[in-house]
Amino acid sequence: MSKKQHKMLKMASRLAFMLIGAVLASVALELFLIPNNVVDGGVTGISIISSHLTKLPLGLFIFALNIPFLIVGYKHIGKTFTLSTLFSVTSLSIMVSILKPVPGVTNDTLLASVFGGIILGIGIGLIIRNGGSSDGTEIIAIILDKRTGFSIGEIVMFFNVFILSSAGLVFGWDRAMYSLVTYFIAFKVIDITVEGLDESKAVLIISDQYEDITEAILARLGRGATLLDGKGGYTSTPTNVIYVIVSRLEIAKLKSIVYDFDSTALMTIGNVEVSGKSYKKKSIH
Repeated sequence: MSKKQHKMLKMASRLAFMLIGAVLASVALELFLIPNNVVDGGVTGISIISSHLTKLPLGLFIFALNIPFLIVGYKHIGKTFTLSTLFSVTSLSIMVSILKPVPGVTNDTLLASVFGGIILGIGIGLIIRNGGSSDGTEIIAIILDKRTGFSIGEIVMFFNVFILSSAGLVFGWDRAMYSLVTYFIAFKVIDITVEGLDESKAVLIISDQYEDITEAILARLGRGATLLDGKGGYTSTPTNVIYVIVSRLEIAKLKSIVYDFDSTALMTIGNVEVSGKSYKKKSIH
């Protein structure tokens, strides 16, 4: 396969997954959330409220309200991301219009909020994982993040507090609270979808029992560990720091191993992106 063919296949794969994400997001909106007056955040949330008040098609608002954000994004972020977002937004707009005549799945608002949030999170997560976005407010958040002291998450949260408050005025405050449940669930599911359950964590362990802990990590987790030279900042006492990379699902077991040997051990855990064959687990017999 030539380099050009490989690039085209990769692009087609990305577009296919973004389309699947848009379909799932549409299912969450039209079959779970909108029939129960539960809204999403961002431009989609504004579109749901606007569609409810004007009786105009939701897909029209999703597309039209995102256009100004896409223009700004094209100028400040880049062509590839903006075009990917345009594809995702267009797909979402079309799919919600197609699904509009389909009756809702449930009249139980809590069930609709939970399952709608899960499906919405998976859909948006697939879009983000493949280089796009379904919401123009994220574009503004990226731009403001570079120019202000606020993070992208804080800026998006500010937008969504305003939108959910508006939903409370339109649909009632109980629906606004259900919307908050949906938003929280979708946020968590997006994280899992984008990063995966196998998300890597870098762990630093400070303990006098570093030799026993290192051996146990290899024997019980199948993970290699690196010993770093360290020195106490207050006592200047030389020590060894254990550095190990594990998956999200192995954190609990790692903590158990460490505290079996040293209940006072200090651990710091952070997210990392890992590449290289040496990260693969060793077989445990």
